[in-house]
Amino acid sequence: MNTIINKINKLKKEKNAIILGHFYESPEVQEISDFIGDSLALAQKAQKTDADIIVFAGVLFMAETAKILYPDKKVLLPDLNAGCSLADSCEENKFKKFLMLHPDRYVISYVNTSAKIKALSDCICTSSNAIKIVKSVPIDKKIIFGPDKNLGTYVKKSTNRDILLWDGACHVHKRFSAEKIKQLKKKYPNAKIISHPECEASVLEISDFIDSTSGLLKYTNRVEYNEFIIATEPGIIYQMQKANPEKLYIAAPSFEEENNICEYMKMCTLTNIYNSLKEEKFEINLEENLINKARGSILKMLEISNKLKL
Repeated sequence: MNTIINKINKLKKEKNAIILGHFYESPEVQEISDFIGDSLALAQKAQKTDADIIVFAGVLFMAETAKILYPDKKVLLPDLNAGCSLADSCEENKFKKFLMLHPDRYVISYVNTSAKIKALSDCICTSSNAIKIVKSVPIDKKIIFGPDKNLGTYVKKSTNRDILLWDGACHVHKRFSAEKIKQLKKKYPNAKIISHPECEASVLEISDFIDSTSGLLKYTNRVEYNEFIIATEPGIIYQMQKANPEKLYIAAPSFEEENNICEYMKMCTLTNIYNSLKEEKFEINLEENLINKARGSILKMLEISNKLKL
């Protein structure tokens, strides 16, 4: 493994490249990444980097976001099959028809969407800033929120705003079982249940703490509790263990299986990162018109986030 890591590091220097990795990636991919974060942090990092090449150790919508922010940079995705079930749940034509039925509403779309959906939106949000983004919209404005219905429901409840929801969901987060988590809690009575807001309402209702991926990580760092049941993609546990190895982190079970992973996030490997960087292949290319339309909604999110110091 050290050999391929050394090769990747050498190529990064030669090509002035940076690897951006998501918390849900495998431990070895997180380790080789120059920056690890959730969707908001990765978008902010992509906006600031002076690298010529960005290798995205994540999924397609993340790489597209980087390309939209920096169209002159070469953005690579090590495996073009690394998609997103949530993004797939919101097709452009169907969403466009939905918007036409409600032309008076301000459109906030989750970052887990294609560039085409971002181009149809007024502002983008992530789970880190969704509530703040919604609160930034004038109170007299009605809102459309998509595509994640679970996150949208959570935001709607938290803000008491007039929000119309698109019916989409993440295949990982909707699989978590509240009943199985309750059973697990009996085995670990001192454990705090911490959950991502993409989870179903039944899971959020039994949770002790709800926040974005980075929010969950910060919570486990700052509190004195020593045991956690974690209802999000278990890749984040690696960072939790690095920060506080003495604490116990238990991946929440799903309906079908105990190890509820996102197979798309695990498609990035050291081998395909190396090959992608070496051959500069699997480049993300978007039409200029699409980039221009989509950039406004992303910049709006970053403007609000930076103003609020999120």
